[in-house]
Amino acid sequence: MLKSDLIAILVAKRQLTQKQAELTVETIFDAMKSALCSGDNIEIRGLGAFHVKNYDGYNGRNPKTGEVIPVKPKRGITFRTGKELRERVNRASASRERKADPKSETGTA
Repeated sequence: MLKSDLIAILVAKRQLTQKQAELTVETIFDAMKSALCSGDNIEIRGLGAFHVKNYDGYNGRNPKTGEVIPVKPKRGITFRTGKELRERVNRASASRERKADPKSETGTA
């Protein structure tokens, strides 16, 4: 799903104008970016949580030359799905697998 898909859904379901929908999506994403950049975590009930993770610096190696290269400390973002979403996705994939694997009519595999 793309940002434009979210905008189209807002236009269709909430009768917003294209500009209003774009502004709404941009505002939400900007607020999320600002929170993550300042080190805050984001939790959206029913969806999951974004966490800022701090990584320590370490000494790496250039695989081509074997030279030791210091790697600076950095921050990354992880996403963990919420229980409700995880269960829903697993139910959907289980039902899809059942449809894709019909049993033979003769009873033999």
